[in-house]
Amino acid sequence: MDLDRIDIAILAQLASNARVSQTELSERVGLSSTAVARRQKALEENGFVRGYGANLDLRRFGLSVTVLVRISLESQSEEALQNFETAVVKCPSVVRCFLMSGSDDYLLTVVARDISDFERIHKTELSRLPRVARIQSSFAIREVVNRAVPPSLFDLR
Repeated sequence: MDLDRIDIAILAQLASNARVSQTELSERVGLSSTAVARRQKALEENGFVRGYGANLDLRRFGLSVTVLVRISLESQSEEALQNFETAVVKCPSVVRCFLMSGSDDYLLTVVARDISDFERIHKTELSRLPRVARIQSSFAIREVVNRAVPPSLFDLR
């Protein structure tokens, strides 16, 4: 599916407010509600939109500490990577996990209530992950930018 300027406009609007009504979306992009709904469905079916979700304020739930955790494994064999990835998906405090290039194998984002809670997470979740050789943690002081989509994405097309 090739994207045209209307598709880009629809995606830009959805990226800034996924709850925008069909009527409002149609007014913003200059098409009928039916045409916008058809295009939005096509964008979803072709994988340009993977889903919709709420951006929750985790502090309101008592999760005020964000920790970036760098993990190195004992081995980078396919089996070691697969075992680690299967296990990390089951860690309830891990909200993101990236396989990395460079000196660390994985970068995790962990949320916790406080430092004591992170100590518990470290002991009961992270240190039990298979084939881990080293864990290094950095505590985020303050979030500066949190975007699901870079604004420049819609300038490139």
